[in-house]
Formats: sequence, C-alpha cells, structure tokens
Amino acid sequence: MLHHRSGSTAGLISETFLAKHLPALLLGITLIGLAPVIQAADILIFSAPPRGPALQEAEVYAPIAQYLSEVTGKTIIYRHPGNWLSYQRNMQRGVYDLVFDGPHFVSWRMARAKHQPLVSMPGKLSFVVYTRVDNTRIRDIYDLRGRTICGLAPPNLATLTMYDQFRNPARQPLVREVKNSPAGYKAVLAGKCVAGVMRDKLFNKLNKKGYKAKIIFHSKGVANQAFSAGPRISKTDKEKITRAIMSPQGVRRMANFHKRFNKKNKPLSRARRKAYDGLWRLLKDVWGFEIAVKKASRPGR
Repeated sequence: MLHHRSGSTAGLISETFLAKHLPALLLGITLIGLAPVIQAADILIFSAPPRGPALQEAEVYAPIAQYLSEVTGKTIIYRHPGNWLSYQRNMQRGVYDLVFDGPHFVSWRMARAKHQPLVSMPGKLSFVVYTRVDNTRIRDIYDLRGRTICGLAPPNLATLTMYDQFRNPARQPLVREVKNSPAGYKAVLAGKCVAGVMRDKLFNKLNKKGYKAKIIFHSKGVANQAFSAGPRISKTDKEKITRAIMSPQGVRRMANFHKRFNKKNKPLSRARRKAYDGLWRLLKDVWGFEIAVKKASRPGR
C-alpha cells in the first residue's frame, strides 16, 4: 500500500496472567466505545498504540493499570484500541485518561486535550533515511522528490519526520508500507524501493555487517516515548503515578513493559513539557490532528 502525506503476530498468554487480569480485560472489552458510560462510572482508561493483538498487548499494559489502580485507589483499566484508526479517533475524542506513546502524540494531547507529560523513556529518538551504497543517483534526501520509499504508514514518527523535510507536499516521496523496518531494509536492498526510513539505532544494527546501505539523512534527536495523563486525573494522583512508575517497585511490577521498551533497565525520568512542545506539528497533515495556528511563510524544498 502506498501512502502520501495527507497500520502481528500472536503471542501466548500464560494461565497465571489470565487468572490475574481477565476481569480487568473483560471490563475493558465491555466498555469499548462507551465513553459517556466510562466518564460517569469514574473509570480511568489507560491505552497505548495497537502494536499487536489485544491479549499480547495486555501482558505488557494490564499489569501497569492494576499497579496504578493500587497506587491511586482509583479504577484504572487498560483498553486495547483494536486498530490505529480507533486509537486515533479515541485520542481525538479525549477517551483516554492515561496514555503511553510517541512524543508527537504526547505533544498533541498537551496542546489539544489538556494532557500533562509525566514520565519519559531514557534517551532521544533519531531517524535515518537510507539507500543502497551503489545508488549514485541519490545523494541526499531531496533527491527523493516524487520517488517511492519503504517505511511504516503514518502516523509513524520516522515517516512523519521524513515528510517534514519537504515543505511542499507535492515534492514529498510516496511511502510503500512495509510490515516493519527490517522488512523495509530488505526491500530497499532488493531494489523494491529506492530508499527507506527507520530509527537510527535499528539501522546501525541491521547495517552492521556488509554496509550495504548508506545514510542520506539523519534527523535531530527528539524526546522519547512518554506517559501522559489527562484532566480527569487529579494533580495528586498524577504525582502518585509519576513516582510509582519511576520507583524500584514500579520496575518490578512493570517487568513486561521494561522487557519490551527498556531492556537495559535504564532509569526513567520526569517528563519535561518543554521537550514535547511543538512536536504536534509533525501530525498537522494527519487527518483529525489539525490544530489551528498562524502559519508563517516558509520556503519549501
């Protein structure tokens, strides 16, 4: 599928996990799409991007919801959004009270949904656009005008970062959607796409042997993924949640989360609003994420 700027594998769920979290999972499934009921029942909804099937994702996020329910004394449930379209729609409608996702989404919720960033992952996110080493026609990212590159579908941050380099939409490359970044790398080497885009650390890992690809653009680092909380969570509870996630007990209770996103168990940190300010602009041409602003004239490439 081709995208122009204008979407698993099943996992095994242990019996112990299901016994412990099935009531909360069933509650989350029951309440899908019932935002008014959720508001009235004082149930706080925690969600994250749909990177895998519901039960597989629940192994990562449901323990967090249970842990934070104990910490705050409030009922917090994890809700799998089902797909990216539902995730974006629910976010835009203010359904989610607590979210863990990318910095552009955090920034948008800050600007539009009165969310506050709480805890951020260590390090920064940088991305590269690359092509085959023997491609002498492509010397920099602007040689990709109107060409087809391999990448993940918007609103993936790597793809949006690439789009952002082209102020004139008519000059932006077309994105041929791939299942994941390694698949995109293989497609570029096979000549199916003239270039690809992915996170720099993954590129360095994939390209370590053979050096078959070369970087033609390397983005500046931006703030990493973070937890953010909305206005239905009190200031006191936001502080409780922040401390709980960063605590040694939090590391233990969120073991599956750290196994996926923080394998080296580096310390998490309090999120700084300034680090996320303005990153919502990367979403400005994604349907439903528009924010009215005065645009200064900028020369395009």
